[in-house]
Amino acid sequence: MHALDNVIWKALATRQSAFAETFDQASRFPREVTALAAFLEPSPRGYASLAGLLGVGGTATLSLASPYQPQPKWDVIAAFPGLQMVAEKAVSETGDASSSLGRPDHTLAITELAQRDSPEMVELATLTKPGPFGLRTYELGTYVGIRSEGKLIAMAGERLKVPGYTEVSAVCTHPEHTGQGYARGLMMEIMRGIRERGETPFLHVRQDNARAVGLYEALGFLTRMVVHFTVLRKS
Repeated sequence: MHALDNVIWKALATRQSAFAETFDQASRFPREVTALAAFLEPSPRGYASLAGLLGVGGTATLSLASPYQPQPKWDVIAAFPGLQMVAEKAVSETGDASSSLGRPDHTLAITELAQRDSPEMVELATLTKPGPFGLRTYELGTYVGIRSEGKLIAMAGERLKVPGYTEVSAVCTHPEHTGQGYARGLMMEIMRGIRERGETPFLHVRQDNARAVGLYEALGFLTRMVVHFTVLRKS
C-alpha cells in the first residue's frame, strides 16, 4: 500500500498517532482538531468500529477510495468527489503560476499563525469552506497567513502527515481579497518548509473546483487519484 492510500488512517497510525482516538479498526482526530476519521477498510467491521467510536448522532468526514455504498443506520450529510494531488517536483522545476491567477502583493507580510490566531482562522475557514477546521487544527503543523489592516485575510497550512509526505491544507482567501496571489504565495511558503524536511507536498481538492485545481497544477501538483469525501452521521 502506498503511503497516500487511506491517508487519514495512515496518518493516525504513524506520524500523527498522538492525536488518534481509536476503537477497534477505526480512528479519528479529536473533534476540536478536525472532523476527519477513517477505518482500516470499508467493511462491516470497519463501519461497526466507526459506530463504536462516534456513538449515536456522531459525525465524521471520511475519504473513501470508491463512492460510498449505503450502510444500515448511517445517514449521508454530504458526499462529493475530490482529487488527491502530489507535487513530486519543486515549483522551480515546473514553472510558476500563471499571471492570470494573480500576482502576489509583496507589501503584505506572511506571518506564522499560532494558538492566539485560532479564532480568526476558524472564522476565515467558516466563511471560505476549505474543509474541516477547528479551534485546534493549528496543532497539526505550520500555518501561515496574511493580514490587511490587522485582519486575517488569507492562510494556508499543514494537515495530514504520513511517512515522506505532508498535506498542504486550509488554503483560503477572504472573498474581498481574491485575485492577488495570496494563496499562491502562502502555498509556496508551506511547500518550501515541507521540502526542507525532505518530504513531498500533497493536497486534496474538490474535483469541481476548477480554479483551485488550475492553481495547484501551476504549482507542480499532479492528480494521483480520485477520492470520495463523505460526511456520515450515525443514526
